[in-house]
Amino acid sequence: MTNRNAPSGRTSHRSIPARQGKLPVLCGCLLGLASLPAFAGPGLAGDSADALAAPGSVTTNLVAGTLPRASEDVQFASDVNQQIIAAATALQAAQAPEQKEEGRAQSLLKRGLALLGTPYRWGGTTPEGGFDCSGLVGYVFRTALGIELPRVSRDMARDGEKIERTSLVPGDLVFFGRRGKRVDHVGIYIGEGRFLHAPRTGRDVTVSELDTGYWSHKFLQARRVAGLGSES
Repeated sequence: MTNRNAPSGRTSHRSIPARQGKLPVLCGCLLGLASLPAFAGPGLAGDSADALAAPGSVTTNLVAGTLPRASEDVQFASDVNQQIIAAATALQAAQAPEQKEEGRAQSLLKRGLALLGTPYRWGGTTPEGGFDCSGLVGYVFRTALGIELPRVSRDMARDGEKIERTSLVPGDLVFFGRRGKRVDHVGIYIGEGRFLHAPRTGRDVTVSELDTGYWSHKFLQARRVAGLGSES
């Protein structure tokens, strides 16, 4: 007669391997938990160099390596910023003389162009009394820049730096010879192939073309006044 309450032999035989299969998993979990203090233990920020090299100090290495890297980045940014400031300062200093010369040339042209329409008068040196060619040029340089020029055009043509026609910049003096190669007329170059001058009796102060027409054939030379500069 069979005892129905007795455990089946088949059931007991299958349960033993199932329990044995869980043992490695359980051991692995226990080993993992046992290693946690090595990562999260106290004193991470103050570990020595030997401790940082230990197998259980991965987190410490990351933390300790991050702070110096951040510090290096800040220092690098600071160095770059200082270099940019230094370069900008140098550029500003280099541009200052050019800006100064440009301001002087503009002052000269502004003063001269304000005299357009002033009557020509031989020997004249003032807006009220009229101008001859050299009187106009001398007045503009003296009142705009404080530069004194020789009184007559032929003496002006011996003053300053002689330059090529192709190198003219605003403020340069242009000289002409209406009766051969002797200088007897002067004007102020204003740019774009034009110049300001007092032409002759019966004409007012005006702007004429340098590269075309009557004056292009009378051109003799150009001079750059000392103190005005080569850049405008």
